[in-house]
Amino acid sequence: MFKKIFNIIKLSLNGVEQDYTAGSIRKAVILLAIPMILELSLESVFALVDMFFVGKLGKNAIATVGLTESVITLIYSIAIGLSTAATAIVARRIGEKNPEAGAVAGAQSLLICFAITIVISTLGMVFAGNILSLMGANSTVVQDGAIFTRIMFGGSMAIMLLFLINGIFRGAGDAAIAMKSLWIASGINIILCPIFIYLFGLKGAAIATVIGRSSGVLYQCYRLFNGKGILKFKRHHFKFDMNIIKSVIKIAWPATLQFIIASGSWIALARLVAQTSGTAASAGYQIAIRCVVFFILPAWGLSNAAATLVGQNLGAKQVQRAEESAMLTAKYNASFMAGVMILFLFFAHPIVSFFTKDEAIIQYGALSLQIFGAGYIFYGIGMVMTQALNGAGDTRTPTIINFVCFWVLQIPFAYFLAKGLDLKATGAFLATPIAESIIAVVAFYYFKKGKWKEMKV
Repeated sequence: MFKKIFNIIKLSLNGVEQDYTAGSIRKAVILLAIPMILELSLESVFALVDMFFVGKLGKNAIATVGLTESVITLIYSIAIGLSTAATAIVARRIGEKNPEAGAVAGAQSLLICFAITIVISTLGMVFAGNILSLMGANSTVVQDGAIFTRIMFGGSMAIMLLFLINGIFRGAGDAAIAMKSLWIASGINIILCPIFIYLFGLKGAAIATVIGRSSGVLYQCYRLFNGKGILKFKRHHFKFDMNIIKSVIKIAWPATLQFIIASGSWIALARLVAQTSGTAASAGYQIAIRCVVFFILPAWGLSNAAATLVGQNLGAKQVQRAEESAMLTAKYNASFMAGVMILFLFFAHPIVSFFTKDEAIIQYGALSLQIFGAGYIFYGIGMVMTQALNGAGDTRTPTIINFVCFWVLQIPFAYFLAKGLDLKATGAFLATPIAESIIAVVAFYYFKKGKWKEMKV
């Protein structure tokens, strides 16, 4: 039994080419899930390590990093949107046993990425201070943190490419390569972060992050152009193809909007917390968010397995197998998140105390962590259902769900609780698990309804 489990783990980490449209569904989920979970686990470790060292610089530094990354999540949203489209299209082509068409689709998505990132990087670097001010930061935070924000936006290309290329690899079923690239990026971050913070202060954290992610991208490019995987990129794949670009954009723009909507709600809540309860509450909130991300990223990795399996099996005309794959993945994810929920409910104070000794920050951070943790089982189910729909190419349904649940329900409700009922930061915290739980229920309903099975990609 243990030997069999060990062999499956070894197989998943070695990145041996697999056919995920036949054989045991449980084995297929595990083979994809292990590297995908590990891929994002080290990224989540870095998020905590980064906050640990930044926390030593004081609450202004914590607030700067948190507020900057709240805005940077908009870049993540675009990157994830393009990545979602690439995964859906590449997975469908691989399921159809047409890797050449998959490579063309991946290359065209990279051309779109370059055009978008140049604009974002320029705007972010020029208006770094204004961005912090808009987020509710005080003048001291703006003065000390603008350079950090400027460097982070300047490194936007590395963020975009890291997410997008990993989406291409995941669509092809090369989850082990995606894992290794993010491990390289995060590993270098973890090594350089304390060194550069010691040498350069807060801006050193940004420099370390950009260097680490750029290293991961270099590895990705090597594997794309010189590797022995399913996809092999050649120069002719980058010849401008308007039809394929339209197909990528058709899937990518709702997916991007989907994550911008979600990111926008987090930005609105971060600003609401800063406005109603001050810097200590904002810092506590940002620490709590890092802890939430630490466990959500591995769960998101498991959800990505559902996207790949749904896409490839639809391409192979195995519709029932696609549905069963998503349901099994949801079961695994809900079980994992149930354990996290218990951890957050009963050990919130020790967890937050690891990052800071400021009692005010600890109180706010622990409270938000306990409230967020209450909805973790729903988070797990919602993520898988959403990614399954995305993997099928139905990015519009999750986008509509996100818009209604986050912007129509969560944000107004948070403002009502925080300002209308004068609950301040607590009100903002309470709105999150409520909105996420509704998303899970609605996404599950639409997945079972089954219209995603008819999507043409």
